[in-house]
Amino acid sequence: MKAILDICCGLDVHKETVVACLLKGNLDSEPEAETRTYSTLIPNLEQLKTWLIEENCRHVAMESTGVYWHPVFNVLESAFDGTIELMVSNARHMKNVPGKKTDVKDAEWIAGLLRAGLLRGSFIPSQSIRRLRDLTRYRKSMVEEISSQKNRIEKHLQSCGFKLSTFLTDIFGVSGRGIVDHLAKFGHISPEEVDPLVKKSARAKLNDIKLAVNGNMDVLQRDFLKMLLKHLDDNREHLQIIDQKIDQELLKCQRQLEQLDGIPGINKTAAAAILAEIGTDMAQFKTAENICSWAGLTPGSYESAGKKKSSRTLNGNTYIKRILCEAAWTITRMRNTYLSQWYWKIKQRRGGKRAIVALARKLLVIIYNMLKNNTNYDENCFELVEAKQEKYKIKKIMAEARKLGLEVIELPKIA
Repeated sequence: MKAILDICCGLDVHKETVVACLLKGNLDSEPEAETRTYSTLIPNLEQLKTWLIEENCRHVAMESTGVYWHPVFNVLESAFDGTIELMVSNARHMKNVPGKKTDVKDAEWIAGLLRAGLLRGSFIPSQSIRRLRDLTRYRKSMVEEISSQKNRIEKHLQSCGFKLSTFLTDIFGVSGRGIVDHLAKFGHISPEEVDPLVKKSARAKLNDIKLAVNGNMDVLQRDFLKMLLKHLDDNREHLQIIDQKIDQELLKCQRQLEQLDGIPGINKTAAAAILAEIGTDMAQFKTAENICSWAGLTPGSYESAGKKKSSRTLNGNTYIKRILCEAAWTITRMRNTYLSQWYWKIKQRRGGKRAIVALARKLLVIIYNMLKNNTNYDENCFELVEAKQEKYKIKKIMAEARKLGLEVIELPKIA
């Protein structure tokens, strides 16, 4: 391998140790290798940072091994006043040397690939975006936990003979929660007590609701229901705290948030989650195709012996893929928008699931161009693009007809 760096370092990161291999020497000769092992405790990582500074090593590479690389990256990114070239590479792009696998050989191999310029770095957003990413991903987990807790409560009510969800769309709304709180306190509820608790549109099913809650709970069942409700309320309060923290972090990117919020199907919550995954600086991705490949929204290309095989989407960032697919499902329920009409056209040819993935990819391309060019969402531009495409198709068809010797009549333009 031809070297392009005089000095570089490869890190093999594990849970408890970091093996560092420093390669130093002229480009035309074999480099001198020095290997050291450090603990992943912060004081030891600071020693690793000091050693790299003393050796004037400004190029460091490591594998993206789970979450173990995070503290190493956080400590080293401030070296040389933040000008150090830190590269986190996907492990599948590296091959271990043949023979017995050891941590020292891994570190040497990484350093050798880095010295030859054969490593491709992964996308690592800025520290502020990484903090926002932690919050939005945690929020997603908390929302899922709240949904699971609601299902536990509904299951407990069903087991006790209360069929409240049969007649109420949301048993945790104003009417449903009032009845559930009464059951947790007394274990039963009479038809007369149900009447004042049922509000607004739910009163249309008042008689059915009275029959659905005609049951009784013993002391243990009531205590268990209280425990479930308390845990649900605690999770909701915790979710509010998370939302407040996310709002504080979003103050740094209000412009980008407004841009994404203007896209149909994307609200403020989805916009925050998208910005947390892709960041605000689109210079990290050369083209829209690059960011789609990174997100896993590019169809696979598997061909062998002239036969095309499975074309499943690539593995990518599952968080951004899930957010965009959820936004795509929301768009399908809209009317008179360019994106919803585009979805129905694709669905007729490719099916619903593939159309959703295609729409998610289209959304990501739109977001990429909006953030890169600092523009707002405008559906008129899509109409112009489609008009140009149709005009190009017509010209192409006319040219082919002329080649075949057919007579082509051009209609006059309508004023």
